[in-house]
Amino acid sequence: MMPSPVLGPRATREPWGAVFALGITQITAWGSIYYLFPLLMEPLQGALGASRSAVVGAFTVSVLISGLLAPMVGRAIDRRGGRRLMTGASLLASVGLAALGQVASLLQLYLVWIVLGVAMAGTLYEPAFAVLTRAFVTHHRRAIAVLTLFGGFASTIFWPLGQALIGEVGWRNTAMIFGALNLVVCVPLHLFALPAVPEGAAMETAPGEVSTGSLRAALRDAAFYWLAAAFTVNALVFSGTAVHLLSMLGAKGMTATQAAALGALMGPMQVLGRLAEIFAGPRVAPTQVATLAMALLPVSLLVFAATGTSVGGFVLFALLYGAGNGVMTIVRGTVPVELYGRREYGAVNGALAAPVLLAKAAGPLVAAIALSVLGDYDAVALALAVVAASALVFFALAIRRRAR
Repeated sequence: MMPSPVLGPRATREPWGAVFALGITQITAWGSIYYLFPLLMEPLQGALGASRSAVVGAFTVSVLISGLLAPMVGRAIDRRGGRRLMTGASLLASVGLAALGQVASLLQLYLVWIVLGVAMAGTLYEPAFAVLTRAFVTHHRRAIAVLTLFGGFASTIFWPLGQALIGEVGWRNTAMIFGALNLVVCVPLHLFALPAVPEGAAMETAPGEVSTGSLRAALRDAAFYWLAAAFTVNALVFSGTAVHLLSMLGAKGMTATQAAALGALMGPMQVLGRLAEIFAGPRVAPTQVATLAMALLPVSLLVFAATGTSVGGFVLFALLYGAGNGVMTIVRGTVPVELYGRREYGAVNGALAAPVLLAKAAGPLVAAIALSVLGDYDAVALALAVVAASALVFFALAIRRRAR
């Protein structure tokens, strides 16, 4: 068989510049949109005279919108590339954040976060993964892993920056400054650094790679639904645990300062987990990495439930939880390529991402309901560990079905 004309010469000129450009825009988009909301919860309550649940509802709607649009965004990138779409989404983010600084009612808040939900659908990991998977032929997995390294620093940079700006210029001006960052940083990088309409890399398959040919074929495959269930359940538990983490640690007797310090360990562990994937990844299949990452979550929750007041136990929990979360971000970008190829990767990954994003929105509520029913966080941690373990079962079923 003659070698593919695409897999030959293009393999030596992979667009690594696009990875670093997207790395900067991922830090900016995650930091200025997604991670801005926790900083604004209390100021918004005071400014609008609204309850916390009403304010949080606006962000929940935003995440839901992002999830519902994920398949559509992925399909658009498959057909026309990501340059125009991600540029337009960054423009929309700048407008939405500027409008956020002007909101005067709860209705306006919800309308603004609907706009920002659309912007997130076109600027965060899923569209960036689709762009890189189409642009790279032989190193797409490493490109995705490197990109997530950048994204891991979003909260590390933007939470302190946001807190400092809110203290100096107020929350309204902070939102508008973050909108300006999207305009002057993300828009030009997306417009000038991303590849134009793809040259067809995704229409070819690398050695050992399988392709179903289309999203329609994937949707006829039972393995697709088991895979979606595994990713969704895992995201639900991660999200629920993350939002309740400080309260969980406080219930164990930790002070707010101690809990915050422990939580700070998780960011570096995410980065270390992603570095391990970059260096060990070429020797390990994405499905094997996924199995390990999914196993870390229930194990970490069991460690939490079993820990009394031992600082060492809490540190172990944070290390396992952080590493698992860091690697799962990569897994959700690379496993669909291994199982379904790259012909319609954007659409397939978008379809998988939709329930994951919905689960992220629902996770905190599910954990709160579990607490009201079970009565204490140790019991909640055990229940969430059982739910998280089911993701391993679902994933094993997906792999077995796909192997057939």
